[in-house]
Amino acid sequence: MTLHYILRYALLLKKDGSKTSVLVKFIIGAHGCDVPVEDREDPYSCRLLNITNPVLNQEVEAFNLPEDDTSALLEDRVVSVHFKVLYPIVITSLGVFYDAEGVGFQRNITVKLYQAEQEEALFSARFSPASCGVQVNRLWYKPVEQFILPESFEGTIVWESQDLQGLVSRNLHKVMVNDGGGVFRITTAGEGSLPHEFTQGVEGIAGGFIYTIQEGEALLKSLQSRPERFTHHINKLEEEDALLKVESNTYDDIVFVDVIDTYRNVPAKLLNFYRWTVEAASFNVLLKTDDDCYIDLEAMFNRIKLKNLGRPNTWWGNFRLNWAVDRTGKWQELEYPSPAYPAFACGSGYVISKDIVEWLARNSERLKIYQGEDVSMGIWMAAIGPKRYQVCFYLIC
Repeated sequence: MTLHYILRYALLLKKDGSKTSVLVKFIIGAHGCDVPVEDREDPYSCRLLNITNPVLNQEVEAFNLPEDDTSALLEDRVVSVHFKVLYPIVITSLGVFYDAEGVGFQRNITVKLYQAEQEEALFSARFSPASCGVQVNRLWYKPVEQFILPESFEGTIVWESQDLQGLVSRNLHKVMVNDGGGVFRITTAGEGSLPHEFTQGVEGIAGGFIYTIQEGEALLKSLQSRPERFTHHINKLEEEDALLKVESNTYDDIVFVDVIDTYRNVPAKLLNFYRWTVEAASFNVLLKTDDDCYIDLEAMFNRIKLKNLGRPNTWWGNFRLNWAVDRTGKWQELEYPSPAYPAFACGSGYVISKDIVEWLARNSERLKIYQGEDVSMGIWMAAIGPKRYQVCFYLIC
């Protein structure tokens, strides 16, 4: 049976004179994601792919200005917007805002579409008085080479003025977004956050694009069969919950923590578990590992004794150094602005001393969650600078 939970487990070691005892606990979120994987925005979260009434078999303008909007030149010469595709689309035209009554198009502007983290544009359009394209409403459009932008594609549209004047642009919240029923989403850094690394110039909108939705019939069939998938998925979750409770009652080997069990929530699972260990367990060191790994306990005990690795402020494992931050994909990290992470131990297995567990538990409400458990741990530990020991011989994955 496929389990809709991501398993991690921990060994709590206690040294009592000449005797060493081990407590093993699986860490499981108390709630499974109630959205089937096929109906999520991505397989790593529990966010519903909320497409309703998709606009099919026609071209759609992505952005419009409100009727009462008065266009004006701003000082910004470079403006960009970032978006994520949730269902495949094809962009057919790129456009710019320009509304000079009765005088025609008098500007030189370049519009480019980049895939996130790529330096070369996928395609572009250049607007000039001699070649201004076609006016639709209050935008001027030019056709571009057509590519299917697949689900999960992340792109940035950049408008750049080739004149000394700024662009006609608007704040993201002052334009109407036509997302075709939910097939793409504009992504912003959010209030109080630094701009995304791939933001060029000022975050905003200085034009638009025209697109069509691909595979419309397949999308309609998927939406029509969604209720049946949800019913089947919920039934499977209930079966799994019952089996997990039987396991827990029989062997007392599970700690249920109050999170929805998804990949993105694994760091929160660990923080919740560390709180539980401080409140409910007696131990000297904690080993966290994955459910597909084997631990050589004898080798681990011998190394602890030989190197005195049970000392306070100690962290040992297989460390990665100068690991580059990914801005897209499964390990996408938009909240950590540096190009590389602090040193972190591979999540397949690491050991931390009790005082570190206590620090994590004590500060769990304030520690920021990042995209993965391993890198989150590295960022958290950078604040207290534990003694790090490169040890991994006890682990087989």
